[in-house]
Order: sequence, then structure tokens, then C-alpha cells
Amino acid sequence: MPAAVLMEGDARSFVERLFLEHGSALEAFLYRRTGSHADAIELAQETYVRMLQIKDVAGILDPRAYMFTVAARLASEHFARQHRARGTLDISDPVLEPELAHDPSFAEQIDQAQSAIRLDEVLAELPARWRAAFWLQHAHGMSYEEIARQLEVSKETVKKDLSKVMQHCRKRLEPP
Repeated sequence: MPAAVLMEGDARSFVERLFLEHGSALEAFLYRRTGSHADAIELAQETYVRMLQIKDVAGILDPRAYMFTVAARLASEHFARQHRARGTLDISDPVLEPELAHDPSFAEQIDQAQSAIRLDEVLAELPARWRAAFWLQHAHGMSYEEIARQLEVSKETVKKDLSKVMQHCRKRLEPP
């Protein structure tokens, strides 16, 4: 049944049928990305949970492709978390070779994950209030006024803190 003709009550059963039909292909896809059966099964389950949370399944034009896209993003996040715990990502790792051949943008994802790890390290050197201001602005899109209220400081203090964060990051993240 195409997703476009679903009623709201049918969404859960549609996702269940989608996974019954394509679940083994999804696990094989995730295994190729992770090199681990356990991780592939875990990520497939997480994909299922994410698909169940979609409010408008009927708006998805190609549910199978959408499901694989969700799974690919979860695999990339999983990979970045694993390597963040180790501290580095190595694109010469043989486990990554099939992924790099299949998806050239994966190398960009690795670079982004490495940059995020480095940014986390640099931000960890700063006072907690400065880090909080940075994340409130960049991750939550808060204005100076909103950050000031959240941190119980003045708007001017927020501006100064963010300026110091940016100076510190520029200094520490510039190439040698």
C-alpha cells in the first residue's frame, strides 16, 4: 500500500509491514556500514522506532528510501560516537573502505565528526558559562536576550562571553 493513501490509524501497521518486507535488507545494509551484526540489529531497531515517531507517514513519497535514509544517518551518528570515544577517525580503516566507495560524502561526514570532536575538546577548555552561552546560541538558536535570561547574566555579559569563546576557538582551531 503506498504511504499516500494511509489513514492515521494505519501508520503503525504500515511501518510494521515496511519492516517485515525490508527489514533483512536494512540489516544487511547496516552491517555493510558498521561491520557488526550487533550494531546493525541495534540500528535497525532504532530506525524502526524513529519511523514509528513520524507523524505524517502518508507524506512520504518513497517509504523504503526514507527508511534507508534514516538508517544511514543513524549509522553515521553511531560511527561518529564510537570514534569520538576513541578520539580519532581514520579514513584508511579497512572497515570504512566499502562505505567510502559506496558513499563519497561519507569522507565529508568523517571530517565533520573529527571537527566536532576537536571543537568539543577546545570548548572543554573554557569556563562552563561561556560553553553554555555558545551552545545556547549555536545549538538552540537563542538570542543574546534569551541566553542572558537563561544564564541569569546581562546581555552585555553574554556578548563578551561569546566574543571570548570565538577568540579562543579561532586561536586553538587555526591550522598550524
